[in-house]
Amino acid sequence: MKNLLTGSENLEPEILAAVKIFDEMREKTTDPPGITRPSYGEGENIAHGFVRDLARELNLQITHDYAGNLYMTLPGKDREAPSIIIGSHMDTVPHGGNYDGAAGVIMGIAALHRLRHEAWQPKQDITVMAIRAEELVWFPTPYAGSRMAFGLLPPEDYDSLKRSDTGRSLADCIADLGFDVDALKAGKAWLDAKKIRHYIEPHIEQGPALVEAGMPVGIVTGIRGNLRYPFCRVEGTYGHAGAVPRDYRCDAVFAAVEFSSVLENHWNDRDIAGTDFVCTMGEFHTDPVHHGMTKIPGELRFTMDIRSLDFDVLLDTDQYLRKEAARISQERNVAIDLGEFTEAHPAIMDNELRSMLHEQAKNLEIPVMDISSGAGHDCATFSIQGIPCAMIFIRNDKGSHNADEAMDINDFADATRLLVSFLKTLD
Repeated sequence: MKNLLTGSENLEPEILAAVKIFDEMREKTTDPPGITRPSYGEGENIAHGFVRDLARELNLQITHDYAGNLYMTLPGKDREAPSIIIGSHMDTVPHGGNYDGAAGVIMGIAALHRLRHEAWQPKQDITVMAIRAEELVWFPTPYAGSRMAFGLLPPEDYDSLKRSDTGRSLADCIADLGFDVDALKAGKAWLDAKKIRHYIEPHIEQGPALVEAGMPVGIVTGIRGNLRYPFCRVEGTYGHAGAVPRDYRCDAVFAAVEFSSVLENHWNDRDIAGTDFVCTMGEFHTDPVHHGMTKIPGELRFTMDIRSLDFDVLLDTDQYLRKEAARISQERNVAIDLGEFTEAHPAIMDNELRSMLHEQAKNLEIPVMDISSGAGHDCATFSIQGIPCAMIFIRNDKGSHNADEAMDINDFADATRLLVSFLKTLD
């Protein structure tokens, strides 16, 4: 993981300040082979501290909400006008990369740094929001921090959700840092959608599209919705590997393999039709207590994740897969149970904001392309509240959620210039 300060002498002061934070965060939150900043843990707190210190140097107004989300505000001329929020998260997955989430918060601060440097005051407040607990690997619920900001997290979740590494409840973790669990359990909202003009989320791209296209910046069309099936199961019959002829077998693995082929062929058909769709079977395993080289497998469990910008596509796919599961079950004398799914609806970015970003990128001669987001982001929480949203992706090699994230500082600088120009246009 390279030191971004190397060869950065000619960068603008706001980019140099950003680079310094990136490198200091990397040093303080390294957990070989990558970076670990747990939600409501030491690493996330360290990251919040770095951006808070820079915000204080820039004389931004600093507040926290009941959940510990951090707000750093450049006051506008009309303090009562609906504000613009630039936000992302500071936590990471275990042994992840340094830029996922944090790049968006730091870019927001860099943009306000540039506006301060130019003595430019916006029409309305512009706030950078460092959001808590976005990575659901720590607490198994999506967008916990942003949902808490709107008072949307169910009261029972505060005690029932346990942090994966410590087993402590979300309520206890919040209370440990001195934030207001009682207000959260009472459903009190810190943010009011009517008082937010736009939400903008910069983020590294977590796939290869920008790298493959040779584009430094992407303008997001939308965040894919998803159906997630955590408890899929195939039940067959255990038997002797040599004694049972093929026609008499109830083999859970071969049934599951056929089902996986059905899913992949369906994906291929969607691609040919030009339909936005991706799918993943992230877990696929027999029972280690009962399986063996010389046993016909009688049980297999798997997970399934399907995503699209069109929620109807997901529902149609669910119906199709259940019909195919029933067919395979009958033909192979097994029982395929997909179980219940959890759902997240797509979040479509505001067309007017996207057009403005394209126009400003053209004016700045920054190459950009449209791109959909397969990963979930806090932006979805704001979009569901009816707030017009935009997302800016920064080219990032080597993917994300791993130690090899490789964002180039020049791409970050280009995206920051685009954000600054965009903010001025909104005024």
